[in-house]
Amino acid sequence: MIKKALIKSYAELIVKAGGAIKKGQEVVIRAQVELEDFVEVVARECYRQGASRVVYEWQSSKLSRLEAKYGKEKVCSVPTPMEVALQNYETDSLPVLIWLDGDDPDGLAGVNVEKLARIHQAKMRIFGPIRQKRENKYQWTIAGVPTVAWAKKVFPALPRSQAVEALWNAILKASRAYDGNGLANWEEHERNLKDKCERLNALGLRKLHYTAGNGTDFTVGLIPGVIFLGGGEKTTSGTLFQPNIPSEEVFTTPMKGEAKGIVYASKPLSYQGQLIENFSVRFEKGKIWSVST
Repeated sequence: MIKKALIKSYAELIVKAGGAIKKGQEVVIRAQVELEDFVEVVARECYRQGASRVVYEWQSSKLSRLEAKYGKEKVCSVPTPMEVALQNYETDSLPVLIWLDGDDPDGLAGVNVEKLARIHQAKMRIFGPIRQKRENKYQWTIAGVPTVAWAKKVFPALPRSQAVEALWNAILKASRAYDGNGLANWEEHERNLKDKCERLNALGLRKLHYTAGNGTDFTVGLIPGVIFLGGGEKTTSGTLFQPNIPSEEVFTTPMKGEAKGIVYASKPLSYQGQLIENFSVRFEKGKIWSVST
C-alpha cells in the first residue's frame, strides 16, 4: 500500500505548486467520482492554504458513456443552465481549478466519435467566449491520480489493487513526489526546465527535424524569433503556478505552412475516451495530408 504520508505530500504539491492557492481564493476541484478519498485530502490541503471555499465538479466515465451512446445529439448539444452557470461562475470569481485526472483512457470505446465531436463543438460556441474572458487570469493545474480502469490499462496483468498501487508509484515518481519531498524536488525541476528553455532560445532555431526508429521523419518550421517555454506559468497578476503535474514539456510555436513528413505514434493516444494505437500522420505544406491506422 502507498504510504499515507506520500499521498499527503502529493496533495500538498498539487495545491501549493500546482494551484498556488492564495488566502481567500475559491477553488474548483474536478475529478472522477471514484477519487473521492483523494479529493478529500486535496480539499483539506486547500483549506489549510487559506481557500475560502472548495467547490466540487464530479465526473463519471460510465455516465458519460451512457449519454454519448443514448443521448439525442440535438438535446446534448445545448448546454444546461447549470453548465452555463458554472462557466460564468469560473469567469466571474476566477477560482483556482484543480483537475485530478483519472479518466478511463478507453471509457468511450465504440461510441460515435463524430457525434461527440459535433456536441463538443456546439457547446464550445457558447462556452468559448465565456472562457476567453478568464484566460491567463487564474491558476489551474491538471494532476494524474489512479483509478482502477486507468491502472488496468497500464498494468493489465496485475490484480486491480496491485495495478492501482503500481500506477500510484509511477505517478509519484514522474511527479517527483516519490520521497515525500515533492515541493523541493519540483522547485529543482522548474529550474531545470527554465534552463533548457534558455539554452534552446539561445540557439536561434528556424526548424526542428524529428527522426525515430519507427519511421518518423518530420520537419516543422518555426516562427522567426520564437521562444521556447516550459514549466510554470504566471497569471496576469503575477502568480506563478504549475499547470501540469507531472510535466517534462518544453514547447514552442510552429510556422504556418511549414510542416512536412510523417509521424508514427510510439504510444497509444487516448482521444475523447477512446484509445487509438499504431497510427501515423503525414503532413504536406503545413497540413495533415493523410492518417493511417
